Amino acid sequence: MSVHDNELWVTLNDGTTLPAVGFGTYTLNGTQGVDDMVKAIHNGYRLLDSAFNYENEGAVGRAVAQCGVAREKLRVVSKLPGRHHAYDEAIATVEESLYRTGLDYFDLYLIHWPNPIQNHYVEAWRAMIEVQKRGLVRSIGVCNFLPEHLQRLIDETGVTPSINQIELHPYFPQAEQRAWDTAHGIVTESWSPLGRASAVLQNPTLKVIADRHGKSIPQIILRWHTQLGAIPIPKASSDARQIENLSLFDFTLTDDDMAKIATLARPDGRIADQDPARYEEF
Repeated sequence: MSVHDNELWVTLNDGTTLPAVGFGTYTLNGTQGVDDMVKAIHNGYRLLDSAFNYENEGAVGRAVAQCGVAREKLRVVSKLPGRHHAYDEAIATVEESLYRTGLDYFDLYLIHWPNPIQNHYVEAWRAMIEVQKRGLVRSIGVCNFLPEHLQRLIDETGVTPSINQIELHPYFPQAEQRAWDTAHGIVTESWSPLGRASAVLQNPTLKVIADRHGKSIPQIILRWHTQLGAIPIPKASSDARQIENLSLFDFTLTDDDMAKIATLARPDGRIADQDPARYEEF
């Protein structure tokens, strides 16, 4: 991965690019969702992260159409649900996702989770390779895959995912998974990068670091993600919060800051109330 200093874009292993910070659209639906996404684009976001299971691909497409920013300057992402891993179903699902958005292509399409009980994720990955060849998708990747799942994809298809989107925040830093991704040229993307507004936002260690830099705790956390080499995709509705979450590159966390944040990892750090819509298995 390389970050272009002037543009703050990340180059993936297939040569495509993503912004160093994206915008999450989970629960942004309907007219209000469109308004929030258009606002985000006007505030500088260029990556919209969606999913088939979020049931808002239509809103994403409408936001892209209404925002006034050229399509080629945006990066639109969606995800394949676990129940559609069969090869033909997977291809049809990508096509349906495009019909919902009204777009000609996705910049990135991800397998939402491996759904290991069903064990069709390699078949789904072959379908992702095919839709990429057809030009429906520019880049392909996965979400919530462990090293053994990723290794199997690579071994059986010869194609390495460009992205692995995982839960990642200071209480659940996933050091081993991040290291594996990096060693194999896979960029890690962070869902719920702020811990879904959990107690991490009141953490006293982060408060001290934030005060020293003259920044907010969310800005410290999001900058931590980018300095780890991960792409955070925070969600926000207000102008102020959207702008704040994107204003990360006028300061740098020190090695000491990063070391202190590393001590915040918790054995129970995963978000307990994970919504099954994120990677529904049926």
